[in-house]
Amino acid sequence: MKAPDECSDIQEVREEIDIIDREVIEALSKRLQYVIAAARLKTSEASVKAPDRFNAMLQQRREWAKEAGLNPDVVEKLYRDLVNQFGDEELKEFKSQ
Repeated sequence: MKAPDECSDIQEVREEIDIIDREVIEALSKRLQYVIAAARLKTSEASVKAPDRFNAMLQQRREWAKEAGLNPDVVEKLYRDLVNQFGDEELKEFKSQ
């Protein structure tokens, strides 16, 4: 991968962004695999939802966003949506056991 300041035209910038987006999607797929694995280890529907864990996770992601120079509100929204969606998948897996 090139550093952003090494790109000489918009096409190179777009290609690098595409590479990053593919890596993000692959990481999301891997994350979902762990979410499904967690569902197999949980003992109740309440433990699947785990609101205390959810809130602590969001706070940690906000901190990580700040450290990375990102808007913590945007990162929180992304993770809130992601975890809610993945939580639905986790609940389906839990109920199928």
